[in-house]
Amino acid sequence: MATRPHDVGVLVFEGMKMLDLSGPAEVFAEANRYGGRYRLSIVSPDGAAVRSSIGMLVPADADARSPAAYDTLVVVGGDVLPASSVDPALSEAARSLVKRAGRVASVCTGAFVLGAAGLLEGRRATTHWQHAGTLARRCPSTRVEPDAIFVKDGATWTSAGVTAGIDLALALLEEDHGPDLARKVARSLVVYMQRAGGQSQFSASLRGPAPRTPVLRRIQDAVQADPAADHSLEALAARVRVSPRHLTRMFRAELDVTPVKYVELIRFDMAKALLDAGHNATEAAALSGFPSYESLRRAFARHLGLSPTRYRHRFATTGRGARARPDGG
Repeated sequence: MATRPHDVGVLVFEGMKMLDLSGPAEVFAEANRYGGRYRLSIVSPDGAAVRSSIGMLVPADADARSPAAYDTLVVVGGDVLPASSVDPALSEAARSLVKRAGRVASVCTGAFVLGAAGLLEGRRATTHWQHAGTLARRCPSTRVEPDAIFVKDGATWTSAGVTAGIDLALALLEEDHGPDLARKVARSLVVYMQRAGGQSQFSASLRGPAPRTPVLRRIQDAVQADPAADHSLEALAARVRVSPRHLTRMFRAELDVTPVKYVELIRFDMAKALLDAGHNATEAAALSGFPSYESLRRAFARHLGLSPTRYRHRFATTGRGARARPDGG
């Protein structure tokens, strides 16, 4: 299918996430079985081997300072990147390599390297949901999309956490060779061609940090204690003895949501936890304060892009003897 090799350079560094390298590499290697001609090169800032997150030594094929050019540059991530400033040698390596690359893609926190190199200015991007806020603060001109599995902005691609590198590589493969070959590779690797929903389905909470204001904490405690109670705007305002308008201003100022939206997010988080604990969707709706399964289903569609039943099945135990329960919807 390909007339010449498609050179893929993968920029690695000390402490890199091993799966950020191996996941996309397996996609490209598998594509070669079906007619692709991808040629992978491991590149480090100085050409030296690096130690990965699992302690494995990864030898480099090339030095970032060499004149080699790549059709695709993939920048892997690592836990060190959001925790501290990016090593200037690493960001300079990325900047130099991008000048000689047809397109650039980052896996997980690899977006921090692109950001430090000034390569995300004015662009849309994503990263692991846990670090999306940090990336947005470091790159204020970048529109960070925390729920995206991957984002394409021109010739720059960024992806979410760890295994999303596989989704990203499949998308790159589809851009190069079309959906048929990408579908063959996805089936061969037993992964989704395009997984349903965004990163929120994997996150611990959509609620964000707990309120600092005592009045808002009282509301949070009241909703969590009795999620099925009346938590309309008027009822919440009466509970804390302020006007509905003032309460709305307080929520918007501190949490950037309305009181009613905040109540829904608490109930939604509780429903997710109940589904994780083994309750069926109808039970989760009732116990978390949703008036019906249908209202819970609509909330899941808004926040995750999939139904409560699909969420529960996707994150159920992997044990072969898991007890099946009837589910609502």
